[in-house]
Amino acid sequence: MMPKVLLAEPRGFCAGVEMAIKALTWMVQTFEPPVYCYHEIVHNAAVVDAFERAGVVFVDDVAEVPEGRPVMLSAHGSAPDVVAAAENRAAVTIDAVCPLVTKVHHEMRRMSERGYDIIYVGHEGHDEAIGAIAEAPGSATLVDPVDGLGAFGPADPRKVALLAQTTLGLFEWEGILADAEARYPDLHTARKSDLCYATTNRQTAILRLAESASVILVVGSENSSNTQALVRVAVMAGVDAYRVDGPDDVDPAWFSGRDVVGVTAGASAPDQRVRAVIDAIAPGETVEIVRVTEEDEYFPLPPRLRIFVKTIQSLVEGAFGAPSPGADGPIEDDRSWDASEALALLGV
Repeated sequence: MMPKVLLAEPRGFCAGVEMAIKALTWMVQTFEPPVYCYHEIVHNAAVVDAFERAGVVFVDDVAEVPEGRPVMLSAHGSAPDVVAAAENRAAVTIDAVCPLVTKVHHEMRRMSERGYDIIYVGHEGHDEAIGAIAEAPGSATLVDPVDGLGAFGPADPRKVALLAQTTLGLFEWEGILADAEARYPDLHTARKSDLCYATTNRQTAILRLAESASVILVVGSENSSNTQALVRVAVMAGVDAYRVDGPDDVDPAWFSGRDVVGVTAGASAPDQRVRAVIDAIAPGETVEIVRVTEEDEYFPLPPRLRIFVKTIQSLVEGAFGAPSPGADGPIEDDRSWDASEALALLGV
């Protein structure tokens, strides 16, 4: 007998990932290949593979980009020197950084300029953490949530700020926050938690799944921080949990003797992969949605990309007659399509 499948809602793509995937899709539709991208556009193997097949070359050093080629900067945020190098080297540079990451970068600079020592809670080597720390290299200390505050010692205990990688687990952030508030009564934190709304919502949804499911599958890639956080949240809730990139990773032994299986996905995992995983668990069976909230956040495409595409549109229209006054082109109609449709254009 096949298990009942509970599917978390919300799951999968967040507004930042939606924006980044659609932006890079515009790049590959607009420019002759290759198009270059600094770091993986999002941390998902299927998405990266699709863009590589479409002619995108992912690099870890802007110096690898041939001069005069277009380049996109990933959703995780880039260090200031990386942005400057891209501007100097590329014909067109589009920054697809998530606006929530931009907020943290702004706060890093602001606190540094005000003379604060900054505790940045994040994971060593993660693209987002690298970019954020680079905004205040002389003021910020990276603290892994597993290790805690450790030997962190500010110059002035009255001027300490606490900021975080947006994809942390709630339990990781709350533990460090409690310790820092106890140690530094004048601690400065952002008015709202730095944690991404989508990260928080997906962690809440997985806790709801854990109330009924005895095993949970989290769809997402190994290098996805928010995906790994979902697995940790499920395990902390007392449920067996496994991360899978897709249906080929599913082991039927996980469901032996289990009546209910929960499925969710990290914020960079395509829904096509989620559906394929469900088919591997219980093909043809009805899936029950477990919904904790509605998400309607939308992040517009990067301003420079919108201007660039509209300029090309105007040039093309001008060659064939005057454009209609006030007429919208496809770049203004961005909200009418999503990242799943963008990936479908690339064969995902």
